[in-house]
Amino acid sequence: MNTKGLLFLVVLGIGFSCTVNMQEESFAVVSPYQNWHTYLGDPGRTRFADLSQIDTGNVDQLKVAWTYHSKDQRAGNTSTIECNPIMVEGTLFVTSPLLKLIALDAATGEEKWVFDPFEGEDPYLANNSFYQGVNRGVSYWQSGEDQRIFYTAQDQLYAIDAVTGELVLDFGSRGSISLKDGLPIDSLEDQQVWATTPGTIYQNLIVMGVSLNEGPKKTTPGYINAYNTLDGHLEWTFHTIPQEGERGTHTWQGESWKTGSGANAWAGMSLDTEKEMLFAAIGSPSFDFVGIDRKGQNLYGNSVVALKVNTGELVWHYQIVHHDLWDYDLPCPPVLVQVQQEGQVREAVAQVTKHGFVFVLDRMTGEPLFPVEERPVPASDLPGEEASPTQPFPLRPPAFVQQDFTDSMITNISAEAHQYISQQLKGKKYGQMFTPPSLDGTIIFPGFLGGANWSGASFDPYTGWLYVNANQVPNILTLVHNEEDTAHPYGHLGYRQFLDEEGYPAVKPPWGTLSAIDLHSGQIAWQQVLGEFSALTARGVPPTGTPNIGGTIVTSGGLVFVAATQDEKIRAFHKRSGQLLWEAQLPFGGYATPATYEWQGKQYVVIAAGGGGKMRTRSGDAYVAFALPE
Repeated sequence: MNTKGLLFLVVLGIGFSCTVNMQEESFAVVSPYQNWHTYLGDPGRTRFADLSQIDTGNVDQLKVAWTYHSKDQRAGNTSTIECNPIMVEGTLFVTSPLLKLIALDAATGEEKWVFDPFEGEDPYLANNSFYQGVNRGVSYWQSGEDQRIFYTAQDQLYAIDAVTGELVLDFGSRGSISLKDGLPIDSLEDQQVWATTPGTIYQNLIVMGVSLNEGPKKTTPGYINAYNTLDGHLEWTFHTIPQEGERGTHTWQGESWKTGSGANAWAGMSLDTEKEMLFAAIGSPSFDFVGIDRKGQNLYGNSVVALKVNTGELVWHYQIVHHDLWDYDLPCPPVLVQVQQEGQVREAVAQVTKHGFVFVLDRMTGEPLFPVEERPVPASDLPGEEASPTQPFPLRPPAFVQQDFTDSMITNISAEAHQYISQQLKGKKYGQMFTPPSLDGTIIFPGFLGGANWSGASFDPYTGWLYVNANQVPNILTLVHNEEDTAHPYGHLGYRQFLDEEGYPAVKPPWGTLSAIDLHSGQIAWQQVLGEFSALTARGVPPTGTPNIGGTIVTSGGLVFVAATQDEKIRAFHKRSGQLLWEAQLPFGGYATPATYEWQGKQYVVIAAGGGGKMRTRSGDAYVAFALPE
């Protein structure tokens, strides 16, 4: 690493001790940017690795170094793996399709131990309870010889001895605590609470967000809770829906904050260790598509919030969508970045969104670094609904996906597809982004997969460029009168993608993209099609890109790695030009964020290949590691 790299590490606020020899440019200890011992690479969630053994000149020589099979995928496309592995002192920690925690040898993929909280039972059926079969990673904590892995399955947060794989019995109730602890749940039995994203570790705290039912059935507010890593007791709580006497209650008209639910930090958090500040991306209030019982802007829903990590005290907030009716919850943690403006380096956070924007906010104040204007958006015709009359639109960077669905956007991959979609549009509401849901059916575009989704973005501190993979797939959302649930007058007909008769998206390609965004200038540096449908290519259709789930990573070797696509490949792009330099077929779809690390002198790139999930390809059970040949 050179001294410029050290400067950027210090600016990021990633605290670690090291001794630098300015001539040899070496470190006495390994940088966190190299050992990938934290979810998404570092506490700032930059997904950047200062590793260059694999570079633009040799990446085309990458070969499979090892493959691990957990052997617990479910049949068809009903399970997946979305885990971003972490590596600590030669051990790779991963999770399986059925939520086992597994320790692997980082050089060989050999299994060291397995922890199964369900003791062989399928967790989809365990305890006859609700289940979300997704885990996106784990957290590592150490104090002296005490090394622990924290991870979640169903509503439990487990503490596992990182060396032995055994439960740490003095944590919580014999090794686990319930994520319901600290939530205002009237009846624990009928509430659905789980976590997909790992907690954020700071000293002896693990800070957790939760996932919840999104309606129309009422659920709990999704408070952010910090637990003690030693014994699991609750240290502090941040009310994502403000309570009596707190700032923001006025944004819930009629005191609806008393009954409000959702607004949960399911996507995770980033951390500035030097400033002791935590940054969280908050989801939408529930019910996702109707807000007649929560009129107002609904803080802190759809907001970036900055908290003091030691106490949970609010420092600032910035709301990105007012009174959300489109499921445009913030889908990924803010990324800690640096932006050069007028000759000065500004510390900031960058939040990518489902509707295709990047909001760049001052890290200490939350003020936008680029102009943002409130623009008029369509009103709702649903009786009793009061959609926000305006929404925030950043002037820079420009949107990285199309945002309005007009007749000119109807698919052109064939005359038949164009005609079919044209017929399906009759009677539907569509056009400008933020057209509210309706009983007639509304085209939501960008759709529920984004734009960006939990895949998020990676940031290169050397260039100041942000890399984000995105979807351009619309949804049809149709509201219906709810005859069964008197607590809420409306339901909907499901999260239906708007597709042609063959199952391809209703809009003109590209359907999947990879963009490089220069945060210094606020401009898109390049954009590439991401993924390919071979059947369409064989018919003479140029590459269209595919829907994608799973994030990017970027390295000082000049590379952006991403899997994510329905064609079940992993790819490497030149980070400066966007040129595709390498691709490899995976045994199953890689719907996860890769990790890269160096161990015993060799750099590896590893990806979870679990298939299935929302991409609906074959379910798998693999982790695949790539490296240069000896």
